This record gives sequence, structure tokens and C-alpha cells, in this order.
Amino acid sequence: MQQLFYLIRKFRYFLLFLVLEIIALILVVQNHSYQQSKFINSANFISGGIYSKVSSITDFINLKSENQRLSEENNQLKNWIEKNKLVAKNKIISQIDTSIYAQKYKYISAKIINNNYTKRNNFLTLNKGAKQNLKIDLGVVNSKGVIGVIKSVSKNYATVLSILNSHSKINVTIKNDNHFGTLFWNGKDYNIAQISDIPRQAIIKKGDTIVTGGKSAIFPKGIHVGVIKDFKFENNQFKEINVTLFNDMSALSYVQVIMNYQKKEQKTLEQNTLNE
Repeated sequence: MQQLFYLIRKFRYFLLFLVLEIIALILVVQNHSYQQSKFINSANFISGGIYSKVSSITDFINLKSENQRLSEENNQLKNWIEKNKLVAKNKIISQIDTSIYAQKYKYISAKIINNNYTKRNNFLTLNKGAKQNLKIDLGVVNSKGVIGVIKSVSKNYATVLSILNSHSKINVTIKNDNHFGTLFWNGKDYNIAQISDIPRQAIIKKGDTIVTGGKSAIFPKGIHVGVIKDFKFENNQFKEINVTLFNDMSALSYVQVIMNYQKKEQKTLEQNTLNE
């Protein structure tokens, strides 16, 4: 202990200099958006490299279950193709109207290399970034359903605002119904999310499937979210609606990032309408 005090006393001016430098750096980052952006990107780059190494090890361990998931997804795709073959046989397409059939969404594959699910505000890290055309406010899904929305992007990595985050608000609807609500998380069980703003005239029951509502420009309509676990109806309104998520948010791996080609057009039109 005496040696420690001796070293502190001996290098006290140098240590004071380091403390002041750190404080100055924090103040610069917090009060200047450009420096803040550079700091976040640098942090993403460093942490992303570490997460990539750890992810390679866990990939090997989880290879069997991942192959099984991919096999199930391939079967679903094959069944979808076969069903649509029957439709195609009965139709002859002589000319395609690109104004009607123009591609609206593009899906970019990525891998989760870091996954938070035990905190109140959880984030995930993807192994792709601006270099692969990822941007903020792009939806992230997998074959089972919604995962979150991209929050920040560096050159090679991106962080995702998980649906298990107090700031996450996603427009959803009851499948085969026109009543919309907002998906959020109360911070308790990572397998259970909640829905608010469902109108009192909606007819819901336990086991109903919840999907994305398509009102935002982030997620297409109809992407799976979960099923209603239970709910309370008091004073002529829904007080609490719990949804069991289709995704096990503690065991996520490969995902798809959704890019909406018409997002800018939609947002511009909506903003102009508000300003009128």
C-alpha cells in the first residue's frame, strides 16, 4: 500500500494531466456532433473487431442448430416456390409494367456478432455497415420475425436498437384485422413484449398473431412479431396486452436488413403534407 501511495505521489502531476485530458475529451465529444460521430464510429470499429472473433467461436459451437434453422427456412421457400408455380402455369405475362411491379424492398443479409438482451435498453451489433450500404432507420428481421431498427453505422459495422429497448416503438396490427397498435417492451421478460393503443372496439383473443402494420416506411406490412399471450380489458379499454415473441431474443444469429427504395419519397410527401 505504501508503494502505491509513493507511486501516486511521484507521478501525481502526470496522473492529473491524464485525468484533465480525459475530462476535456468527454466534454468535446458530448458538445460537438462531428467529434461525437467520429468517436462512435471508432468505438464501433474497435468493439466490432472483438465481437467478430468471439462470434467465430460461437458459430462453430452452434453450427448444428444453425444448419437445422437454415434447412427449415429452405423448406419454407421451396414450398412457396411450388405453390406459385401453379399460379404461373395459368398466366401468360406478355409485358411487365415496371411502374407497377418496381421492386420496393431490398434485403441485405448480415450476422449479429453481439447481442444484448438482459438490460433495460438493449442493442445488437451487425458485421456489416456503410460499406455494404447500411444506413440508420433500416428494419432488421430474420425468418421468425422482427428484431429491431438500425441505430448507428460505421464503415464495417452497425448497431441495432433491439425491440427489447425502452425507446423501441413499432407499428403492429392483429393479423387479418385492421386495428393497429404500438409494440413496446416493459423491461421484464425478454420473451414477452407489450402492445398499447389498441382501440377498445377491437376484438382480440389469446393466440392471435401479431404482425407489422406497414404504416411506417421501415417495415413492410405482415412481418411476424408474436402471438397474444394474455390481456386485460378494464374500464372499457385495453390496459395490458402481452405478446409472446416468435424470436428467442437470447439466441439470434443471421438476419436480413430491409432497405425501402421508396422511403424517401414517402417521407417527403408526408412532411410536405404536414407543412401545408
